[in-house]
Amino acid sequence: MAEQAQYEELARQLSAVGAVKRDMGRILPADCPAGSAAVLTLLGRHGDMRMSKLAELLAVDMSVTSRHVAHVAARGWIERLPDPADKRSRILHLTPAGLDRLDDLSRRTTRLLADRLSDWSDDEVGQLIRLMTRLRDSFGDCRSHPARACAATAAPVAATARAAAPVAEETTRTPASTRK
Repeated sequence: MAEQAQYEELARQLSAVGAVKRDMGRILPADCPAGSAAVLTLLGRHGDMRMSKLAELLAVDMSVTSRHVAHVAARGWIERLPDPADKRSRILHLTPAGLDRLDDLSRRTTRLLADRLSDWSDDEVGQLIRLMTRLRDSFGDCRSHPARACAATAAPVAATARAAAPVAEETTRTPASTRK
């Protein structure tokens, strides 16, 4: 088991990840803020879903999810289709324009990461991915495992850990993470 000092340093390093997330947020197009990028990323990774599932994956409440969905729907990036199982509910579905936007976000994120990590070896990048995946898994982040349902207790942890914008992952809500 790690020493107390190692956990303290880890906490400092994780706090500093905010700078990485801010840089990733700066590459987003003006019409696609972090919340919108997260919606597109999750729909791209997990497929069509109800708003309640999206709120769970975003680890935010339904009102916040609703605002993000309204923003992407107004731009034609998603459709809200009737749920065949429950006509009162809607299924969120990426449109071709949404897929194009998601591809653009993925390219932007990939370019930024490739630029910032250009002096890293392939093995180092792979090790970072494995360790970040393991860390998220240790905290119960359901986004690490699309087939696994989120536990209600994981939401506060996921909310703290998630990137407001594309983050390698999947990032935390990273468009690049849609391509595993």
